[in-house]
Amino acid sequence: MPLVSVVMPSYNHEKFLSEAIESVLGQDFDDLELIIVDDASTDSSRQIIQEYEVKDHRIQAILHECNQGISKTVNDGIEKSKGKFIGQIDSDDVWVPDKLAKQLAVLEHDEDLIVWSEGGLIDHAGQPVRKNFSEFQGFVSQKKSGNIFQELVKGNYIFGSTLLFKKTNLGNIRYDENLVYMNDYKFVLDLAREYEFYYIAEPLAKYRLHGDNTLLSSSSEAMKRRQIADRESASILEESIRRHDHEIAPETKANMYASLSRIYYHRGENKKSLRFLLQAVRYNPSYPKLFLKRTLSDLLSSHT
Repeated sequence: MPLVSVVMPSYNHEKFLSEAIESVLGQDFDDLELIIVDDASTDSSRQIIQEYEVKDHRIQAILHECNQGISKTVNDGIEKSKGKFIGQIDSDDVWVPDKLAKQLAVLEHDEDLIVWSEGGLIDHAGQPVRKNFSEFQGFVSQKKSGNIFQELVKGNYIFGSTLLFKKTNLGNIRYDENLVYMNDYKFVLDLAREYEFYYIAEPLAKYRLHGDNTLLSSSSEAMKRRQIADRESASILEESIRRHDHEIAPETKANMYASLSRIYYHRGENKKSLRFLLQAVRYNPSYPKLFLKRTLSDLLSSHT
């Protein structure tokens, strides 16, 4: 039985897939299995995966006949996994050779930790970009180790391709198949609700920036994706408040309500936006006055 199962969701990343696979197979130890779940790619990804499966016995391929979405894709990999620990990597990202070894050294002392790390940034051609993952996402000062649930409900800053955790600790936690884009956020929130995280400041994986990347694109299709992501974010925030109201600090709750207010304001749902804004003030009366004045003025002038 392998010590680590690595789950790699794949969809139309033929340009980057081989490098991602090689970065897993090239780890400092080989007590692992790599489960690649292809979600009905239309490029040559499936052929690449099948060629690797023939060459290396550690690889298992799951090939979806029709596109089922990222959540189902990752969940299928988790269900197939046999390792004590589970790691994840997107098919356009890259691991450094000692990534798993350094994380397993942490887990030797406490198997119940959720271990993750900083990430480097690379461009389409694999060349380094100056900022690291936290700087790029704008989450440099956030609490990254210990009980991070209170911090994480303000926004997701976890680099998913660096996660490593014990499989049995998942219990019923899985990727929410009702979510299209924010499934990874809900997944780490659910983990943070149950377990402490351990952050390694060294970049142990590389996050690739490229033209198909949702974070970079400014196309009309990307705008639609962001609208769906905002709707899903609102759902996650509201559910978190309902389920864990008594556990969330007032200042954190104020930030959550303010985020909900902004989301609904941009969606044109001004009544909801105003209601959530007033809730933010209720939990933190000293909320930035300039923000409150501007937002209240906008909402009241367009109140419907």
